[in-house]
Amino acid sequence: MKILVVDDSRTMRVIIMRVLAQLGIKNVIEAGDGQAALEIFKNNHFDAVLSDWNMPIMNGLDFLKEVRQINKTIPFLMITTEAERGNVVSAIQAGVTDYVIKPFTQDALRKKLEQRIASLV
Repeated sequence: MKILVVDDSRTMRVIIMRVLAQLGIKNVIEAGDGQAALEIFKNNHFDAVLSDWNMPIMNGLDFLKEVRQINKTIPFLMITTEAERGNVVSAIQAGVTDYVIKPFTQDALRKKLEQRIASLV
């Protein structure tokens, strides 16, 4: 299983990867913005994507839209502080699988991953 983790915060990527490791997922590729992540996504096969919304160069919503042009079914979890109803609706319309609101506990992220990517963990 291979997961793409996208967040402009190195600390947040480490936290997410720690939770993934606790679930036995160690094949993780990371990117610091949506544009870099898109290039990585185009050149690799992934089983799921976990992405921040607010990032430089290409934000998570635009990245999600690009991913959906390539792969309509890959699980895509948005991990963000963007909890406003309009933003949630925009992400749902773009094809997000689920949402995790920052700040989150490791346990909350683990549970969300187990729910949404159950076939993978």
